[in-house]
Formats: sequence, C-alpha cells, structure tokens
Amino acid sequence: MASSSSSSSSSSSSSYKLSVFLLHLIIFLGSTSIVVFADFYNEFDITWGDGRGKILSGDQLTLSLDKSSGSGFESRNEYLFGKIDMQLKLVPGNSAGTVTAYYLSSKGSNWDEIDFEFLGNLSGDPYILHTNVFSQGKGNREQQFYLWFDPTSDFHTYSILWNPQRIIFSVDGTPIREFKNAESMGVPFPKAQPMRIHSSLWNADDWATRGGLVKTDWSQAPFTASYRNFKADACVVSSGKSSCNSGSATSSSSAGNWLTEELDNTKQERLRWVQKNYMIYNYCSDSKRFPQGFPPECKTP
Repeated sequence: MASSSSSSSSSSSSSYKLSVFLLHLIIFLGSTSIVVFADFYNEFDITWGDGRGKILSGDQLTLSLDKSSGSGFESRNEYLFGKIDMQLKLVPGNSAGTVTAYYLSSKGSNWDEIDFEFLGNLSGDPYILHTNVFSQGKGNREQQFYLWFDPTSDFHTYSILWNPQRIIFSVDGTPIREFKNAESMGVPFPKAQPMRIHSSLWNADDWATRGGLVKTDWSQAPFTASYRNFKADACVVSSGKSSCNSGSATSSSSAGNWLTEELDNTKQERLRWVQKNYMIYNYCSDSKRFPQGFPPECKTP
C-alpha cells in the first residue's frame, strides 16, 4: 500500500510539474511575445525582508512589514515593452505610514521607471494611488487618485501597458492615466532600457500620510499585502536580445496587439471619468510648482 501511494504521489507531482512547465512556456502562435502566467516560484525572487516576503504557492505571494523591516521582490525576467497584470489586495485597517510599491524599473543613474504606489491611510480613509513615470533618471510626473472601491477587501487587477507610443495605467481594465511618447517635443520616453518588475512594502511615515503628520501604528503590525494572478504578455530581454525582434514596432504581429494598442473611444471616456471624479493631484495643473510653464508633455492632447 505504501509503495502504491508513493507511486501515485510521484505521478501526481510529475503531472503538476509538467503542467506548470507548459503554462510557464506558453507562447501565442504567430507571436514572438512571451505570455507568462502566474508562477511566482519561477518568475520572481524575494529580494529582501529576511523572511517577511513569502511565496505561498505558484499563484500567490505576500509581503509583510513590521517595525524592524519591510520586504520586497523582483522578477527574474527583464522586459522591453509589454502588457503586465498583477492582482493586489492591499494592507487592511489602519495602514497609515505604509507604502506598497509596484513598479517597473531599469538600473543605473539614468534609469527608467513606471510606478504604482499605494499610500496607506487611517482606517476608513481611502488609499491614495500614486503614479509616476521616470525616463533617463527624470521623474516628477506624478498623478494621484482615489479608488472607487476598497482595495483592501478583495483583489483587484493593476495593469501597465507599455509600448513605443504610450504607457497606460489601468485598474480592473479601466484606464486611469496615459503617458504618451513626446520625444518630438524633446521629452525622453522609456523605450531602450529593459525593466524588471519590482514590489515592496515599506514604512514611509515621514511623508506618506498627510505629509508625515500621521505616523505608523506599530500595534497593528505586521502589515501584509497579497499578490496573485500575475500575467505578462511581453517582450522578454535575455543576453541583450528581445523575444520581439529587439522591440521592433514595425508589425503588430511580431509582439501581439498591445504593441500598437491605444485607447478606443470607450476607454477614453472611462479615462475622462476617472480623472474627473477620482484624480486628486496632477503635476500638469500644478502652476505653483511650475511658475515658468508646465513641462512640454503636458501639452499633448
């Protein structure tokens, strides 16, 4: 009986490993972009936190923060353009002072970066979703939003569409921000440096909540954020070579429709709805910050 049970267990384990392997290597026919679904064991490494970051299964991961340390992870792959989804459930309750950052970033002093940052708040007050875009080491392109739901009660999908023409931030499929390529105006655009996916949960009570007036309540620790259902339809860069013919945008079939995707009329209406009702800060309308005139990309339609 023990031998039979062991054989059955071994067969089941082999089947599971095979299914995970096949899922991990799915490539759409006729496309050179790689479609990767959630397998946190193979796709991500916990990079810091001394055990506070945990991969619970191939489909779920958690980061925690206590008074001693936060935690973080990064992707093993580097990407140059793609459509990347992750479901997050944020720190519940009194999360004031905590920041959950989820972003793409390259390396070096002239790095590129595409940011989602979730600024915690007192119980009952809404999270602030902070977005930013860095190109060649220059950021200062902040837009901030409230969300139209409680991001701590369930998982929601936060997406980054990044192609040579634009970057689109979306929440549950609703676009909240579009950053267009304005190189014709002299504005650098992230299009040459591969980026990894990063996330971290850390203490920022010196600035995050009401400018640092509200401090972290450590009696509520550990604070925990959860992640699941990662998916990347993207150009993976390895040894300097892209799976999408070096990111060429000459043919949408070389990397999937996302490579030339733009907002249709319906999504443009949704974008305007979010920005009218839920945007709480836009650098492109902060005249006190830019008394000599707004940055050139603010003039793009």
